[in-house]
Amino acid sequence: MKKHHFTLLLAFTLCNLSGKYTTTYAQKPMGKVTFIEARKVHIDDSFWSPKMELWKRVTIDDVLNKFEGKHVNEPGNHNTLSNFDRVTQGCTGTGGHVGPPWFDGLIYESIRGIADYLILYPDKNLEARVDDYINRIAAAQATDPNGYINTYTTLDEPEHRWGENGGFLRWQHEVYNSGMLIEAGVHYYLATGKTKLLSVATRLTNYMCEYMGEQPKKNIVPSHSGPEEAIIKLYWLYKQHPELKTELEVPVNEDNYWKLLTFWIENRGHHCGFPLWKSWGNEKAERWIRENQYAEAQYSPHSRPSWGDYAQDSIPVFDQQTIEGHAVRATLLATGIATAALENHSSAYVETARRLWDNMVGKRMFITGGVGAIHEDEKFGPDYYLPADAYLETCAAIGAGFFSQRMNELTGEGKYMDELERVLYNSALTAVSLSGNQYTYQNPLNAEKHNRWEWHGCPCCPPMFLKFTGAFPGFIYSHNTKGIYINLFVGSETQIQLGKGKEIQLKQETEYPWNGTVQLTVSPLKATRFPLRIRIPGWAQGIENPYGLYESDLKDEIKLYVNNQPVNLKIKDGYAEIDRKWYPKDKVMLKLPINPRIITPNHQIKELNQQVALASGPVIYCIESCDNPNLNQMRIMPETQYAIGKQHQQFRDVNIIQINNNEWSGIAIPYYMVANRDKNSSHKVWLPLK
Repeated sequence: MKKHHFTLLLAFTLCNLSGKYTTTYAQKPMGKVTFIEARKVHIDDSFWSPKMELWKRVTIDDVLNKFEGKHVNEPGNHNTLSNFDRVTQGCTGTGGHVGPPWFDGLIYESIRGIADYLILYPDKNLEARVDDYINRIAAAQATDPNGYINTYTTLDEPEHRWGENGGFLRWQHEVYNSGMLIEAGVHYYLATGKTKLLSVATRLTNYMCEYMGEQPKKNIVPSHSGPEEAIIKLYWLYKQHPELKTELEVPVNEDNYWKLLTFWIENRGHHCGFPLWKSWGNEKAERWIRENQYAEAQYSPHSRPSWGDYAQDSIPVFDQQTIEGHAVRATLLATGIATAALENHSSAYVETARRLWDNMVGKRMFITGGVGAIHEDEKFGPDYYLPADAYLETCAAIGAGFFSQRMNELTGEGKYMDELERVLYNSALTAVSLSGNQYTYQNPLNAEKHNRWEWHGCPCCPPMFLKFTGAFPGFIYSHNTKGIYINLFVGSETQIQLGKGKEIQLKQETEYPWNGTVQLTVSPLKATRFPLRIRIPGWAQGIENPYGLYESDLKDEIKLYVNNQPVNLKIKDGYAEIDRKWYPKDKVMLKLPINPRIITPNHQIKELNQQVALASGPVIYCIESCDNPNLNQMRIMPETQYAIGKQHQQFRDVNIIQINNNEWSGIAIPYYMVANRDKNSSHKVWLPLK
């Protein structure tokens, strides 16, 4: 093992685990491809292994400490877990909830992310810490005969359960919190075999199934998406492991869960038609809801208020032509629609997911994978509104990454993994500092005095970061009954069963993204014919964006070899296919160009007129003031020269881009490294042309 490499152990050994611990989340191949579970992938990678180890060792502990109120240098109670304890103590209606209403959901999201890390790094002390959280959550739920749990509503607005009777669901986040609890219960069970949190989640889901749905049930849909995908995971778990139902002291009917999911998606846009958010404004619209005016006689007894474009609720979901509103909510709803399409194969679901993704990536996505241009309502802007100083919440980019992964699973098309990779190496990585304990919420591409924060009044981004990075090892490889797909270039090993007697071991070695050479060792148990499909990133083909949102000047050739013999590059759906009879220890080598390239924005992006950006491989670069004191005078000229280097004294193992022309010289660093050295750092991704 190379120096500084860390091995991620992604499988539990039978000697350490009882039978139920080895339960896997074995979905049937409902899409065009099935991803290889993270527990079956062993990572040894010079880029990712040190980062994953740091996040497990530092970031997880930091996030939990800060949710517990440790190291928060402000007066007052900041222990989010105390909300559950106070519910257990019967403090209904007494007020004093710690943090905004969605903090329950952030705790659950953290548990979900940590569960995936426990698969990568078994850790009994961390598991015991999470078990304590779960005990406190379960105790709080046990105080309600229906299994309801939402600490904000119980403590501060008990008469407004589910946002009714003059409550405000868009603020209370009850369905969102419930969905994150469901997801945490599923993931924690899959990581540990423990059913306590799963039982809590199932009991709450049963209550929602009894309460929400078609008449005479209540017309309630999530005002913040995320629960859609979560409840599908619960449905799949019980559908594929019916024996699990006997282990729980709570009834299970997975068909009811599917019915609730379809109601949540298909009942969007079906409401009383008011309030009119755009014309009334947020304050008047909220007041109308809190006055419970939608309950008056002229409205249907089954009616509810509209949550507007902000929550993707102004019109029915299948009528939505563009991706709108709060960018986190929008991307998570789209992820849920794509996930549901894996199960129901509905053309309406598939086409809606395609249409929303096409609009997002083709006209509303930033070069780093960020989405959500506008600070107000943290929302998408109109087509081609992509200013350099845009808002770009971390959670929204990660939501877009999850959406792209589900679209690849659904279709098998490589362009979706291109966009996941864009998020992974840029927007997601910038979310956490190189030290592992400072964070970003907004990620503008050009900014003055851009700082990271130790903690935030709305610390939603660190849990989303843990969810994404804990999940990404499961995105590297996929397969179907015919062949194997290499989606991401990460040093790793796995074993794939294509069919009876078709067991193939794969080993991937690379120094990507700093080096474009990827080596694969393909070892079937016995000589076997099958197609191996290797993603050829769009950026390597000179295609920065499949819809022409960005273009590059990359000219270098992509090269592919099998056993040192060149192979003609035949790219279909974003993958180079090698269909042959494979023998043990066969070698495949892919060479991708990582020389610096200039990226030019589409001419319809008026805010970026006469500006360009720099990139190498999947990594977007920027210039930072601490390296370039003359930041605002720097211009790109026709004679400007660019070269990859590794001589930066603070980033010795990282490719920097050295920039030289007749008037000035400087360096560019990967965008994800901004604001790590100077608390008053300024930076630019988009540079003006002279």
